[in-house]
Formats: sequence, structure tokens, C-alpha cells
Amino acid sequence: MSSNKKYWKSVEELENSSIVEALRNNEFVEEIPTDEFLGNADALSTSGTSRRDFLKYVGFSTAAVTLAACEGPVHKSIPYVLQPEQIIPGVADYYATTVFDGFDFANLLVKTREGRPIKIENNTIAGAKFAANARIHASILGLYDSARLKEPKVDGKDSSWYAVDLKIKSSLADAKAKGGQVVLLTNTLASPSTEKLIAEFIAKNPNAKHVVYDAVSSSEALDAFEAAYGQRALVDYDFSKASLIVSVGADFLGDWQGGGYDSGYAKGRIPQNGKMSRHFQFESNMTLSGAAADKRVPMTTAAQKQALVQIYNIVVGASVPVSLEGAFKTEVVKAAQQLKAAGSKGVLVSGIEDKNAQLLVLAINQALASEAFNTAGARQIRKGSNAVVAQLIKDLNAGSVHTLIMSGVNPVYTLADSASFVSGLKKVKTSVAFSLKEDETASIVSIAAPAPHYLESWGDLELTSGTYSLTQPTIRPIFNTKQFQDVLLSVNGTAGTFYDYLKTNSGAYTTGASWNKVLHDGVAILGSSVLTGGAIDAASAANAVAKSKSAGEFELVLYTKTGLGDGQHANNPWLQEFPDPITRVSWDNYVTVSNADAKKLGLSNEIVANGGLDGSYATLTVDGVKLENVPVIVQPGQAVGTLGLALGYGRKAALKEEMQVGLNAYALYKGFNSVQSVSIAKAAGVHEFACVQGQKTLMGRGDIIKETSLEIFNTKDAEHWNEKPMVSLDHQEVEATTVDLWESFDRTTGHHFNLSIDLNACTGCGACVIACHAENNVPVVGKAEVRRSRDMHWLRIDRYYSSESTFEGDNERKEGIAGLSSSLSTFNEMENPGDNPQVAFQPVMCQHCNHAPCETVCPVAATSHGRQGQNHMAYNRCVGTRYCANNCPYKVRRFNWFLYNKNSEFDYHMNDDLGRMVLNPDVNVRSRGVMEKCSFCIQSTQAVILQAKREGRVVAKDEFNNACACSAACSSGAMVFGDVNDKESEVAKLAESERAYHLLEHVGTKPNVFYHVKVRNT
Repeated sequence: MSSNKKYWKSVEELENSSIVEALRNNEFVEEIPTDEFLGNADALSTSGTSRRDFLKYVGFSTAAVTLAACEGPVHKSIPYVLQPEQIIPGVADYYATTVFDGFDFANLLVKTREGRPIKIENNTIAGAKFAANARIHASILGLYDSARLKEPKVDGKDSSWYAVDLKIKSSLADAKAKGGQVVLLTNTLASPSTEKLIAEFIAKNPNAKHVVYDAVSSSEALDAFEAAYGQRALVDYDFSKASLIVSVGADFLGDWQGGGYDSGYAKGRIPQNGKMSRHFQFESNMTLSGAAADKRVPMTTAAQKQALVQIYNIVVGASVPVSLEGAFKTEVVKAAQQLKAAGSKGVLVSGIEDKNAQLLVLAINQALASEAFNTAGARQIRKGSNAVVAQLIKDLNAGSVHTLIMSGVNPVYTLADSASFVSGLKKVKTSVAFSLKEDETASIVSIAAPAPHYLESWGDLELTSGTYSLTQPTIRPIFNTKQFQDVLLSVNGTAGTFYDYLKTNSGAYTTGASWNKVLHDGVAILGSSVLTGGAIDAASAANAVAKSKSAGEFELVLYTKTGLGDGQHANNPWLQEFPDPITRVSWDNYVTVSNADAKKLGLSNEIVANGGLDGSYATLTVDGVKLENVPVIVQPGQAVGTLGLALGYGRKAALKEEMQVGLNAYALYKGFNSVQSVSIAKAAGVHEFACVQGQKTLMGRGDIIKETSLEIFNTKDAEHWNEKPMVSLDHQEVEATTVDLWESFDRTTGHHFNLSIDLNACTGCGACVIACHAENNVPVVGKAEVRRSRDMHWLRIDRYYSSESTFEGDNERKEGIAGLSSSLSTFNEMENPGDNPQVAFQPVMCQHCNHAPCETVCPVAATSHGRQGQNHMAYNRCVGTRYCANNCPYKVRRFNWFLYNKNSEFDYHMNDDLGRMVLNPDVNVRSRGVMEKCSFCIQSTQAVILQAKREGRVVAKDEFNNACACSAACSSGAMVFGDVNDKESEVAKLAESERAYHLLEHVGTKPNVFYHVKVRNT
């Protein structure tokens, strides 16, 4: 029943209704004459105006602005008219798929909300062996890239697919009539259905051929494997079966042969029953593999070739002459002898780009009968041939290619001799490029055909022999795109879509498995037989490698960074802002130089007053090609006489201005060889880096990174190698954990979350960092803000160098300090990393302290503790005092200096409607002026609890592990999340490990994150 009663606050309001309207429109009825006041110098004088008057005026105006700023816009939502049965608003759906973009590959689950993909997760079903790296986790942002090619273009003008289809068919008919050559230029496809479709195309067009081009070549390794086993593929090593690993120039924890080896490697690196694998690394650049190695020896590629021959001599008993310096020879002989002794439990890998060197690798592993050397399930993810691509460029320039159809490649950007390709392209009558963007190649061809994102596509993949995976769309195409395969079907005159073709052909590849089963699981294991053959003329190969000469005074070693890879994701702000695991620099590529060479060349780095890193510029010259103003990073561990430079940067086409960073190193990738003879000279100017870690060493801080040797781990009690911090209580030394300033809550009932981080398994890959970005709507702030130490990463991976050759050497040096002057000079010297330092990675996020220092200083109780162990943040309550950040000993809290959402000053994905489609609706987008930090993905832990409650069951064992984005993304198993109150859970068992410790335990914060002592098998 409605009421007609009228309420008022005063008689004046009742009698004078105009005041109601005034109050409604203006909180401050009487205008404050701030202009008059602030414009009057006399009024501002101390004699005429009191401090109280000033605060009154300024206080009122500031309050008014603040209240106005807090008023948010009204958004109207539109409900479903007919709600799809499979979609329940607020509940996520997951779809299994597999991705391969010609460089990266993985078996995935895609999380969608209301039909919108928002996050990439790992498919953990049996047989799904390839996990997502940082780039694949970030690839979902490419789906919502506003710079994507939206319509087909013919001769630079918007067109239709009908016109494209007609023009291609006409060109093919003309080529056939004139005897002109038709070329399909693609990346490695690894798709049996697509390759069958291409074979059908060639059968109908005998003048056509298929050329496979990998931007970053593995041609020499492919040539060697093909010569030995008759198949163009790569070995899929299983490092979990190796007790001794020797790597000669292969960053197998990075992008070597596609990567994906970290999971198997980590299994052998965690000490169990007193044993763990041993790892020798011989390399030029400091890599993730070198950082993880027990023994790392920096050497030039020329020296690596001699080392490989020396290993071959010792393993097989040959006597090919080698020339190795004394110190190098000692280490190589030691590694080779241990490799031979390991026998079938040993494995050798190499990244040397030389067919004979790769033949030696095959021969050595055959001689060892290595269990980790797997030829049965060979990798099909690289197929390109340097010689075939070189011939294509000759054919183009000869004018013999009539029609060129490209898919998944960008040769105008990635070819070293791009000018030759462009000149040849001008002689082609019809050129077509299927591309996500109007990139360097698509912008100059006859037809730019917009390709769908892999999350909008159908496909199949054979990543390794004996496996079959399906790619399925998780969203309808956002733009007017069409798959390369659908166009081929139309050209071939085959009815139906590629989905129909795929489903019809799948039966030939999925013997015994139904289409629906494979589609649901994402992958099917069919089994494969061991390849026959393997005959190798190793002696001739060894002699050829031994005759190799040095590249010159300096070797340039080109590589791909963990963030950008081959450059496909250059417009991805998550990856641009991702700090390189080794240098901790983002938004740049740079030339890495050893300290000795830097001094000789006059190159330097300097940490300036605001904490930013500055560096010199250099000019690189390779075979007459100059790359000018290349920023310099003085890199500890870089081999003397070598330089490192990352590919994948320097792109301009179809990129936002903010993402147009770095220099195109592909210009120096001559002959598809990653090692080039180079000259270097210092250039004028200073480069400003965005580096998130100014610290260079551990400096003896053994309570942060705890580590020991396997020998000490096995022979001494835990009190020796995992020393408990002590504090003084009543003048007695007691364990820090036994002393509390506060009473503890009863946490024996319900759930209590902990996160375990094993420093032995962490490779620094950064997949957890990007997964956290995606799950928690972490903003991108840009290079200028990162340089000001204002990055917003909720999770960082600290990288520590040793000053001595080992961290134990650092500790011994620290303990030898006598007196204040000695302390000052020694610690100052320890700021400089060793020439070949040991490296340790440590992921650090909010430690969710049970006795949290941040909670005690917050004046508005915005941060508080939950019964489940999580340190909560009430964003609406936070007023941005930053007291909590000052009081946090782990420095894991982030302050929103600006509004990063819908702000043209931060023109990244959050600044346009399409980019914001990736945002997780379960997590608030934070505003300016509030603190934020890791929440242990509380939205996901609560979803697990509610799901179990809805199903009338208890939460399953280790069900929480996939609730936390970082632990779910960790392919090496370094991170394990769960409920310690469930004594059967893995995290509860890990918490009882002798290797477990907490950061800064002596402070008494009692964190819910714990680490495991790093053990090195030295």
C-alpha cells in the first residue's frame, strides 16, 4: 500500500520548497568565493587570513571535487531475450582446445563467461603434455585487439569475401593458362587435415607448390634428423628420465625447439631419496637454462663446437683433434666423463645451428642409448627449410611466381633480406596474405585477407607423432574473417566448411576415438612406433665440426625473449610490460655485453637517483648492415667476445604507438643463422630502461634465498642447511617462530590456504605472472611508469645474482667481515655480480601473513585478515594512505597512481571497449588512489567451495590447486596451492618438508606462503 505522507527536516524546508530543489542540484547552496579569495594577495597574507580560514576554503573546495569524482556513471544491462541453455550467467564454462601459431603450442582449457573467452588455462587431462607459456597465456588479449584486420582488402580498399574468392580463382586460372608458378607460403602447420587439403589443391593445380617458412629457423636440426631417420621432425626429449643433462648452446627451458621441456626437467630437479639430476650448461648468452644449471660455462659458439667434438670423443672413444683452452677443456672433459658414466640416464642437447653438429648430437645420444632421447613421438612443430625459402626468393625476383598465397607468415618483417622479398613481391601478379593484422606484409599485397584468431577457429594438430588434437572456437568471429582453409576449400570446389571437412577426415587420425570424445578432451593419444634408421656418419660430421673457425672478434648471438618470442605478439601490452626473467627489463630489446667487453668498449649501465636504469647506445654492423642506437645491457654471465640481441621487436605496422618499441634484429639474421660475425662501436646518447629490479646481488641475504648443495643436504641435519632464525627473549636465544606479539586465531576448522613455492622447480618462465594479469584484471601502466617503479604486477619473480661464483661464496665472504670499515667496503664490492654468477629465481606475491604488518597500520581497516588465511582488501574503504605499503617487509603492495581504465593516457587494452572484453567480471577493476595486491584469487577459492556445497560434497583433494591463477599456470610444479587443514592435500605435506621456510621469518609475520630451500647438485 503506497503512502502519501510527506517528510521534512525543518519547518523552513516545508515552507520554502525551493530549497529542496537547490539542495538536490548543489550540495553547497552558497557558492564559495574561492576565486576571489585565491586571487587576492592581501587576503592571502598572514596578517589578514588565518590558517583556519585558508583550510576552510581549501577544505570545502577539495571535498566538493572529491565527492563529485566519486559519483559513477550509470550503466544499463540488457538481459537475454532467449537465454542459451548452455550458458548460466555468472558461471564459467571451459572448452578444451589446442593452439599452434607456428612458434608456440599448447593443450588448453579456455575459460569463458557468458560466451566471452577471458582466460587461458592448462589442459591437465592425460595426454595433454604441453602447457601454456607466458605468450600463450597472454594470447587471449590478441582476440580483443582493436588493431586487427576487420574486413578483406583488395588493392588497399575494403572489399568482400566474394570479390576475394573471385580474384583468387581468376588468378589461379590465369597462372595455369600461362604456366606461371603458384606458391602457398605458410608457417609450419602441424595439421594433418590442412596438409591434406593443400595436397588436394596442388593436385588440382600442378603448377603449385607448398613452401614452409619458420621465422626462427630450426632447419639444421631438421636436416640432421631427416638424414638419420627419414622424417622431417625434431626429437621430443623427456628430461624426467635423465640423471645427467649436458646442454651445448640449447636453452631448452626457453624457446629451443619450441620449448615445453620445463615440466619434465623440474621432475628430476627436486631432490628425492637423496637424488636429483645434474645439469651442465655451455652457452654464450645467459639463459633460463643457464640460470638453472648446476654448472654453467660461458663460451663462444666456436668454442661450443669444439666442446661438442670433445664430448663425442670421450663418449664414443674417438680421437678427432680439438682446440679448447685449458679452463674450458677441464670443464668439458668433466661433463663428458660424467655423461658417459650416466649411460642411458644421460642426455645431450645442442642448439648449434650446424647440420654436422646436430648429427653429432644424435650420434652421442644413440651411443648412450639415452632414455630421454625419444624418437617415437617426434615433434612436428617445425618443418621449414632454409634452402627452399632462399629458392623462393630467387624465383620471386626472377618473375616466375604468378600467384603467391601466404598464411601465418610475415616475411617482410622477419626476413633478413626483406628488400629482396619486397622487390620479388612486386613482380607477382596476385599476392594474398591471410593475417590477423594489416602487418608489414599484409599492407603491401594485392589481397589482405583477415584471418580469425585461434579462439575463433577450427583445426586439428599433430604436435608429436602419435597424438591428435583439435582446435575449436570458443566464440563466434568478432570481425568479418575467414580461415585460410575455408578459402582453399572454395578454390578446390569442395562443398561445405572446414569444420565439415575436418570432422569427415578426423576418423583417419583418431582410430578408436570418437569425434565427440576428442573434442571434449582436446587431445587423443594414438601411440607411435620407434623410428627405424638412425645411421649416421658421425666421424665425418665430427671432423667437419672440429674445423669450424671463430666468427671474428665478436659473435652476435640472436635469440627470442620469453616475453615477445618471434614478434607475433608485439601489440600485446601484457607481454611488452612483462619483465625479462634475466635482465628484468621490459618494453625493450637491447644488446647484452660482458663486463670485460663493456669496459673495453666504454659501455656502461647506471642506476640513477630515481631508481631507473640508464645505459649506453651502440652501433652493430653485420655484413654491411648497420643497426644503430641499440641500447646496451651489461650482462653478468655473458661470454667474453659475444653479444646477445633479441628478435621480435622493432615492429611498426598495425601497432599502437605505445607498442612500437625496440629495434628489428631480424635485419641481422643473415642466412637464418643466429650466430653472426659482428662489429660494435659505442654511439652517443643515454637510453632510459624500464627495469623493475635495481638490485644486482643477493649480498649474503641467506634468509631470503636459502640454498645448499646436494652433498650437504644428504649428509647434514636440516638445522645446518635450513637454519631457523633466532631472536632474543628474556636474554635467551629462542626460535623466532615461538615468539608472538599477537594472539593467534583458531584456524583448525574450515579451510586455511597456503601456497608452496619450490625454488628448485621454478625456472623463472613467467607464465604465472601473465596468468595473474588475466585472472585479476591487473592494469598495464607503460614504460614511463615502470621506470618510476610504479609497475602493477601482483606477482613478481625476483632474480638474484651471486657476487662470487656461488651464493655460498657470498655467505663465506660476508661472514669474514671484520669491523665497520670492512663491512662497508665488502658490501659495496658485493654489489657487483660475478663474471659468471649463479642465478636464483624467487616468485614473490602478498605473503598473506597471519600476523600482517599492513593490517595494524591501516587507519580505515581497508586491509584485514580472513579466517581462511587470506589478507583481504576492501577497495571501497581504502583511502590510499599507503601506510600498508610502507609497513610491508615484502614490498608486494601496489598503489594506483592513476586511473588506468578508460584513460587515453594509458592507451592499452583497458582503454577501448573491445579490449575490456577480456576483463574478469568476478574481479573489481580498481580505481585511482587505492592499494591492491595478490588476493590468493579469493573469487576462485570461493567458487570451488560453493561448487562443492551445491553438489553436496566436501572439496576434493587438491581441488584448490587450480583455483589460484599462479599455481594453475605453473607447468613445472614449483607452485602448489591448497588447504593445509586438509592433511591429505599436497600443500599440507609440503608444509611439513624439511626444506620449507618462510621469507623474513625472524620478523614474525607468519606468512601463508612458504618456500623450499634450493638444492644444487654441484
